[in-house]
Amino acid sequence: MAEREWLARQFERKRPRLHAVAHRMLGSAGEAEDAVQEAWIRLHRSDPDAVENLDGWLTTVVGRVCLDMLRARARREEMLEEQFRAPAAAADTEAADPEQAAVVADSVGLALLVVLDTLDPVERLVFVLHDMFAVPFADIAPIVDRSPAAARQSASRARRRVQGAVPLPDLRRQREIVDAFLAASRGGEFDRLLHLLAPEVVMNADGASVALGATAVVRGAHDVAKSFSGRALLARAALVDGVAGAVWETGGRPAVVFRFTVEDDVITAMDLVADRERLDAPDLVVVAG
Repeated sequence: MAEREWLARQFERKRPRLHAVAHRMLGSAGEAEDAVQEAWIRLHRSDPDAVENLDGWLTTVVGRVCLDMLRARARREEMLEEQFRAPAAAADTEAADPEQAAVVADSVGLALLVVLDTLDPVERLVFVLHDMFAVPFADIAPIVDRSPAAARQSASRARRRVQGAVPLPDLRRQREIVDAFLAASRGGEFDRLLHLLAPEVVMNADGASVALGATAVVRGAHDVAKSFSGRALLARAALVDGVAGAVWETGGRPAVVFRFTVEDDVITAMDLVADRERLDAPDLVVVAG
């Protein structure tokens, strides 16, 4: 019983990342929750002793569930197209839930979502797992029943199609900049912080962050660097709404989220979010790295 309870607690800690992965593959918060719930059902039915790497096991299960859902969706769309011969995009636009569309547009990017819908299920899954969540091809390959080399080729094809349609931020470079900023902050490297900040950088903090001691608005590289120098000791790099960020946790839950805007290899804006309702919102997905 104790082992099952431990497994349940571990799953809940990993749920935000699993939901983020599924959301970006499926483009629907509801379907993502269904995929995550299916992963929990399969974990609950499994032998805990047989799960050596829980992160990898859950990512594999969620990936396969999403792949099945994407393939089923593609088959339904093909059947509808054959029956009605009507542009699917127009029908989807008319039938879309405005609230859901807003959530997806904010956390995934509507333009990107449209392009992802043009990829075949395998390409979409490989691209999302590797390019958005840095899952190695060796771990992706078993999910799609292909070799790592074939998975790499699928990601390359998807990347060319996506980059040809929408400008994508270089997430890897974003994370390098944020990681360097956090390291300089912890080490009190003031000059390094100045180098990583745009001269006109602005840091905004919500009311809950101000209550914790942050300043509501800080403008300019010098003052922002001063406010971070020697601090951020407990902040961890994270993905926030799919872009590079950081998170400070207490009790295993995010207490403050740092959202960074990175342009031309410097940080041009920062937002501190500590409001509990905002942190629990479905469109704010924190994935600590």
